Amino acid sequence: MMTLDQMKTALLGQWVSIAPEVRPSASKNPDGSLKPFYLTRDFVALPDDRFELTIVNTVDPYGKVPLAEIYIRGHMFWRGDHPVAVGAHKVDFVADEAYDVTPLLPPFADLLNKIAAQGRAKWVVGQAQSVFEKSFAPFGLTEGTHFMEYDLVYLNYGMLFWGARNVDGRGFDTDENRPTNLQIPLVRKQ
Repeated sequence: MMTLDQMKTALLGQWVSIAPEVRPSASKNPDGSLKPFYLTRDFVALPDDRFELTIVNTVDPYGKVPLAEIYIRGHMFWRGDHPVAVGAHKVDFVADEAYDVTPLLPPFADLLNKIAAQGRAKWVVGQAQSVFEKSFAPFGLTEGTHFMEYDLVYLNYGMLFWGARNVDGRGFDTDENRPTNLQIPLVRKQ
């Protein structure tokens, strides 16, 4: 088993999704079931417990129709061992440096221009806008606060695991909602 310092060193570098991933979203279908949320992740662990994460949300499960790109940058705070597996650690990810959103489909840009236009430039496909420390209702962001998730980190077999989303759609917004299972892993970018 690695020490915490060994894990932090092993984590450094770029990690990417193996394939498009599916997660439960907080949105519901007319029948009450949770809508699926498709994405790919590109994570860079930097020195001094810093990170960058780019998520591309897609309309389809094969990742062929990108909807939006989310870029966050910030710090990782290590909170001790996590019981999901020997060597797993509780980690809080705080986007305290950047949070940008880029619409990648015209209907999504149009939607943002209807529900998230106040105090912003017009949303345009392919153009990022910072929502850092600003209210942004579509993602539940509040003015003056940093986006944060109570997650976990586990390295095994050359793969990086985070926590699997709660099946009821709850976010990782409190320590009590911290994940209890492992998500599909990321692999080192070749």
